[in-house]
Amino acid sequence: MSKMIELAREYRLPLKSTQEDLERDWETVLKYGNRILLAGHWYNPDGKSWIAAVYEFLGDGEMDCEDFIGIREVAEERFEDNGHAIAWAIRNA
Repeated sequence: MSKMIELAREYRLPLKSTQEDLERDWETVLKYGNRILLAGHWYNPDGKSWIAAVYEFLGDGEMDCEDFIGIREVAEERFEDNGHAIAWAIRNA
């Protein structure tokens, strides 16, 4: 199993979802071109409690909030806030 899949499971990130569903469950979800960027709070006692992930659209449709997306990247590091997590997601989109 890949490290990305292991991290997604650890953080309970869905492998396949919609932007709309991610927005319901996570703090920061942004559309960035044909990618969806996610920053979410995940408790960590060392103080870096934010995770980051990048999703991509799976179909050839209009890429709206109800279209299916699949996980593309998950950060191995944790971040001090959602801004740093989103910065990582932008760099890895």
